[in-house]
Order: sequence, then C-alpha cells, then structure tokens
Amino acid sequence: MPRSEFYPPIDPYQAGTIAVDDLHTVYWEQAGNPRGVPVMFLHGGPGAGASPTHRRFFDPAHYRVVVMDQRGAGRSTPLGETRENTTERLVEDIETLRRHLGIERWHLFGGSWGSTLALAYAQTHPERCLGLILRGIFLMRKSEIDWFLYSMRVLFPEAWSAFAAHIPQKEQGDLLEAYWRRLDSPDRATRLAAARVWSVYEGSCSSLLPSPELIAASGEDTHALGLARIEAHYFRANRFTPEDKLLRDVHRIRHIPGAIVQGRYDVVCPVVSADELHRAWPEADYRIVPDAGHSAMEPGIRAALVQATERFKEYR
Repeated sequence: MPRSEFYPPIDPYQAGTIAVDDLHTVYWEQAGNPRGVPVMFLHGGPGAGASPTHRRFFDPAHYRVVVMDQRGAGRSTPLGETRENTTERLVEDIETLRRHLGIERWHLFGGSWGSTLALAYAQTHPERCLGLILRGIFLMRKSEIDWFLYSMRVLFPEAWSAFAAHIPQKEQGDLLEAYWRRLDSPDRATRLAAARVWSVYEGSCSSLLPSPELIAASGEDTHALGLARIEAHYFRANRFTPEDKLLRDVHRIRHIPGAIVQGRYDVVCPVVSADELHRAWPEADYRIVPDAGHSAMEPGIRAALVQATERFKEYR
C-alpha cells in the first residue's frame, strides 16, 4: 500500500540566514538526513512563507530537506519588501543557497507560486535538477491573475464580495491597483487591513470544503502582510515576457523526471493551467485529484504529493 499520510513532525538540524543583497536577508533551514538526497521546498504566494508542516511531505531518512523563505516572506527580512524582488532574483537566491550548502543537484518541490518558481529555476538551471514535483500549477499569465481578482466570484461569491467590499465602489474597476495603493500605504494599519482581507479571500477559496483553520491562518499578520504585498507586487510588475514563457521553455526540462498534482476543483489555480503544462510536458506524471481544491493540506492532494516523493526516491 503506497504511503498517503504525512511523515511525523521533525525539527531542522540546521538553520540560518543569508544576506542575498544589501536589502534582503533570506531564512533557510535543513531537516531530515544530512547525507540524504537533497530536495528544495518552494512555498507559494508569492510571499506566503514556509511552515513546519512542509517538512512532512518527505521521508526524513531518505531526503535532505531544504526550506527557504523567499524574499520578503515568512522569516526573511524585511517582511513584505517588494524592492529588488523579482522572479529572476528569487532564482538567483535559490542558486546562492545551493552553492552555500554545497549541493550539486537537487529535487524541486513547489505548489501554486512554488510551481511557477520551480519551473523558472529548472528552465534556467536544468543541470541542477534531479526532478520536479509540482502542485496547483500557476504560470503567471494575465488570464490567471484576472481569474483570481474577478472570476473566482463565480464559485465563491461571498468571499469575493468581502474582498471587493474593502475597496470603494468607484475604485473597483481595477481591484489590483486599488489594493496596491493600500498595501503600499505608509500607514501600517491601512496596509494590514488590506492584507488581511486579501489573504483571507485567497484562503477562503483554497479548499474544496470549508476550512476554518486555513482561513484563520490566512488572517495572521505576518502571513497576510507578506502574501498580499508581494502577491500584488508580482501581479502588477513581474509577469513573464513573453507571457507564456514557462510553457515555451518546457523543452529545456522535458528530460527531467516530473510529477504534476492538481485538484480537479482548484479554484485559485484552475486545472486548465496544469492541463496545458502536461500537454507541453507529456513525459511528466500527471495526477488529477478528483475530490480536492487548491490546498496542499487536503487529504487527496497530500496523499498524491507524499506518493510522488516516494516514487522519486529512485532519482538521485
């Protein structure tokens, strides 16, 4: 019977920070087997940060689990900082950490924005990748961003109404810019209020069945501020050129073992993006979980991801 449950909680055996430039310092940690096969966990958002639960996707006897809070997220500083915060800089940070830890090649594991960043890194540094395990595919295209800002109300009208209601009616024609004005306000209370509403909106739409725990976590100050500020910043200023770059450049990684896990009823990152990625990368194992939404913590998604890390033990 394939394993479908999380591994027991583990603590890091090493943690630290790296100053990646004059502004940003990123937090990193390692857990599991120091002599194991390296795997890099890439969190979502952008800006969501990592949590102790994320270590539990991996067999600690087999994997050397590396976790990093990306620029401006989680335990990295400054929290919510958008200056010098681009996809290219995040790819450079991953390489900086790889060299710092003396790792030659590693697996990448990322969901939602983490899938975006994993694809961007792998297409830039394919020679460093043992395999890619991706969940809830997001390709940073305008259609996906517009869906998030406006069209999720088709399935979550109550959550969207609360999201839109934070903005005066006269500004609702461009929710992204209206939110950005508040998220970038010099007034902390204004920033936090907008960030909580943005983050709770996303959390409310992230699971197939209601999850009070997920919604509560979404409203926590550090999580909300990092997520909302950096997510809005990326939606405004950090899309790819050309827009479908990640699909166009899949040829650079088709030789790398891949797994794509996607909730059938993922509303935050609809299944169409995963389908397009798999059509461009037919060699990747593609699994649609029939009774799940977006969250990696839903039982079917969690099981499929743990099973993928088990299958990938053969690649080292």
